[in-house]
Amino acid sequence: MNNNEEVIRQLASFRDERDWSQFHTGKNLAESISIEAAELLEAFQWKEEADLAKIKEELADVLNYCYLLADHYGIDVDEICLAKIEQNRKKYPVSKAKGTAKKYTELK
Repeated sequence: MNNNEEVIRQLASFRDERDWSQFHTGKNLAESISIEAAELLEAFQWKEEADLAKIKEELADVLNYCYLLADHYGIDVDEICLAKIEQNRKKYPVSKAKGTAKKYTELK
């Protein structure tokens, strides 16, 4: 069992012990990701330097909901992340994208 599988197992156990699965629809989990991402962003608002403990706490919330959403749909997190990296390699070749923040549609 890899680390992602262990995290998902622990999250599902935590959820199931509390009978929360009934609330964990795809829509609700996606909304929760967005809400927690906003809280992560809030850790940086109006600050020169964000509190690392707050970043860790909010990032964990975002990731936990992402794992639960992936589990809800039977998605392999490692597989989709690696596939996305490969897709981005094609959209952002080093020869065109190195050192620029331009979107792939703007690269020449």
